[in-house]
Amino acid sequence: MSGHHHHHAVSGTKLFITVVLNVVITLSQIVGGIFSGSLALLSDAMHNFSDVLALLVAWGANRLAARPGSMEKTFGFKRAEIIAALFNASVLMGIALFLIIEAIHKFIHPEPIASGWVIGLGLLSILLNAASVLLIKEDAHENMNVKAAYLHLMTDVGTSVAVVLGGVLMYYWQLFWVDPLISLLIALYLIYASYDIIRESTAILMQFAPEGLDLEDLAEAVAQLPGIENLHHLHIWRLNDHDIFLEAHVDFASNLHLIEVTHKLEAIEKLLRERFHIAHVTLQPEYRRGDDKRLIVTE
Repeated sequence: MSGHHHHHAVSGTKLFITVVLNVVITLSQIVGGIFSGSLALLSDAMHNFSDVLALLVAWGANRLAARPGSMEKTFGFKRAEIIAALFNASVLMGIALFLIIEAIHKFIHPEPIASGWVIGLGLLSILLNAASVLLIKEDAHENMNVKAAYLHLMTDVGTSVAVVLGGVLMYYWQLFWVDPLISLLIALYLIYASYDIIRESTAILMQFAPEGLDLEDLAEAVAQLPGIENLHHLHIWRLNDHDIFLEAHVDFASNLHLIEVTHKLEAIEKLLRERFHIAHVTLQPEYRRGDDKRLIVTE
């Protein structure tokens, strides 16, 4: 996710249709899970419910993030989507832990399961999820939140295939232990999928430097420009998954007129934009100032 993407407006209509499809799957699987006694169906329902959450939050956050800044909120609601992604992934993690506990309980106390329900509703889920995936595929490339929702939907197709296969094994060979096994695998996958989103959204909210950006290299590149001594007291962070912000102090080699300082600052901004994809830059020009010259200064 580098800073040179343009913000991509997500289609509200497509997301809304996807939400409706997922509500249908979730409700039918909850009913089916209760009637059939299948934990795998209930796990799949929870997985689909997490998609409904993901999609609703993605849609709401996307609308919020598009709002302009104001006097009170100079950045607008740019971080709404990051908070939403973190919330979503955390909910998923919680659901996964609950499913693991239930699956272990079912391994210890296995029960017969009405497998016809499992097969039928699994097939319905595959069909509706595949339709949802096709609907939001384009938006997923540009947007962390929709990407999270898209990944949920992709895994739903996979988990529903596993549910159907489990249903077939139970229907023909009465292998009822397959049901908690599938539930356990779905839960482990949910943890795996959530972890990355939690890690990345937390890094953005904590204002960590963007991954893959070498700060020494950046400072070196700036210092190579004519008339620039060094770059120090650097802060760099991401506002959302598109915009990188940088602020720093710049030491000048000589005592220049303000117009010359402005030209040099423009040269630095151009370098940072073109080579490091940093669009938002605030620089403090200095000459013979006795401050701390380290690149990273912790106040």
